[in-house]
Amino acid sequence: MGNREDLLAGAKRCLIERGWARTTVRDIAAAAGVSHAAIGYHFGSKEALLTQALVEAVDELAEELARRAPADRSEEHWQALIGSFTTHRALWVAQLEAAVQAERSPEVREHLAKGQRLGREGMGGSVPLALVSGLMLQWLVDPDHAPSAADVVSELRTLQGP
Repeated sequence: MGNREDLLAGAKRCLIERGWARTTVRDIAAAAGVSHAAIGYHFGSKEALLTQALVEAVDELAEELARRAPADRSEEHWQALIGSFTTHRALWVAQLEAAVQAERSPEVREHLAKGQRLGREGMGGSVPLALVSGLMLQWLVDPDHAPSAADVVSELRTLQGP
């Protein structure tokens, strides 16, 4: 791997281990085994690197979920997604941290907005994306009382009506 790929891999590790807010340039450089200057050279800023690392990590998770669960919005589909809130908790938290950073960083906001547009396309619209976001928040904050996959399917059927 070259420095750019090493930096992306190191930034992904840092996002998982330290989160967005607690990751420093030094952390990333150490994880990648490169100098601090390499971040600026290859990405321009720590935020740009973390954003790219987050986008790639989320894409990898989406591919994993696509392989493991049917796309038919069945209970099995929702179970795989909900399971990822536990197995990939740090990645979901990093997404929330990035959303907060987007308030003050046009660069981060631009990348996240692009990701949301792609998410809406991939999920079939704004409502499924909103449902995933809401489920994620419930599972991260109060997993003991968050809806199960069966609850989600049942409530979606209720919303659809007869």
